[in-house]
Amino acid sequence: MIPLTAEHYPQEGRVWDALVRIWEDTEAPEGCMVEIIDGVITVAPPRGTLQNVIVGKLQRPLYSVMPDDWGAYQRLGLALPARHGIYVPHLVVVPKAALSMTGHVTPIAAAQLVVEIPSETNAVHARTQKRAGYACAGVPLYLLVDKWAPSGPALTLYGEPEGDAYRTRSATKFGEPIHLPDPFGVTIGTDAFLSP
Repeated sequence: MIPLTAEHYPQEGRVWDALVRIWEDTEAPEGCMVEIIDGVITVAPPRGTLQNVIVGKLQRPLYSVMPDDWGAYQRLGLALPARHGIYVPHLVVVPKAALSMTGHVTPIAAAQLVVEIPSETNAVHARTQKRAGYACAGVPLYLLVDKWAPSGPALTLYGEPEGDAYRTRSATKFGEPIHLPDPFGVTIGTDAFLSP
């Protein structure tokens, strides 16, 4: 294995090396997701049935419109050393050439679309810190599928990152279609997001 080190991210040095090593060595119960958000290690419970159903419903239409040299991946670690983070989104679209075949993390800047489907206990991370991290890295599209949104289950598509903020491109309720703009150019129905 070739870990991402200070050689890959010279501005971060030993702090980044230590965070990656801690992330790689953290033992969590089977199925749990270990992430580092703003330098803090978080452990989320295994993904629920509805989260997996939603990922499946998103992944299929994405593959019908993506270039052949891109993939839509689950459980892919994304390295964000500038914010001391390793995020593991529910779904990420990234060119296959950016994947590390020998390491555990991929540079977050390679992501073209990131999808987070938070649980009730970790929704605040997806709405705030992780959204800011994805924007900071320049990820063009961030889709938040938030069953626990204060105004009811909703999908929010963010785009046009600037600094650590996004512009809201669209917001819909579960059950309404959501359109992903170019480079995807696809509208996805969300009826199945209401229940498994």
